Amino acid sequence: MATLLHLDASARGGQSGLHSHGSHTRRLGARFVARWREARPADHVLYRDVGQRPPAPVDGDWVRAAFTPEAARAPWMRQRLAESDALVDELLDADLIVAGVPMYNFGVPAGFKAYIDNIVRVGRTFGFDRACEGAPCWPMLDDRPRTLVLLSARGDHGYGAGGCIEAMNHAEPAVRAAFGYIGVAAVRAVAVEYDEFGGERLAASLREAEAAVDALAARLLDERAARAVPPAVTA
Repeated sequence: MATLLHLDASARGGQSGLHSHGSHTRRLGARFVARWREARPADHVLYRDVGQRPPAPVDGDWVRAAFTPEAARAPWMRQRLAESDALVDELLDADLIVAGVPMYNFGVPAGFKAYIDNIVRVGRTFGFDRACEGAPCWPMLDDRPRTLVLLSARGDHGYGAGGCIEAMNHAEPAVRAAFGYIGVAAVRAVAVEYDEFGGERLAASLREAEAAVDALAARLLDERAARAVPPAVTA
């Protein structure tokens, strides 16, 4: 049995196509999870909405608590880190992370930035050795295969690889960098574009994205099924 962590980061509630002013990323995320549940109904799905209920942003007390050795933390420090601990525990449990993260002003939404700041934790998701001159940091989530499915939506077009404004895409590269740093290096991405244009261009982009989500879900399901098959025994 696998554990899937489903994250939504859109400030919009509801899904496009179902709700007025609904979110494209919520639509794609729900579609991926539905495809997964159809194939693997016994898998555990965790859900967290950091768009509607964002984590508390990192402040000075959080930093002080996080960089204090656990055995030396005062009760207020443990309390300040309780939300972060819960977010990290969910991430550690997950085999697959499905994150709906729209682009806001070229970057990620504030709620998702707060989420990243809460899960990139020294001693919990990455290690750090001040005495090491070469590579003082190491990831702690590379203990087993984990995949991040990153589902995005953009108002304009051309933000993808080779696109005319690829250099202005600071959302997906930031997410890849943060998750890669803690050990989730396998990232599969699907995006909707033309949101601010509407009309047939947006409709076509949504159709393409939904087809890509279906294909990605099928591919990841096949990969998981292949890993579950024991190797053949040869005489």
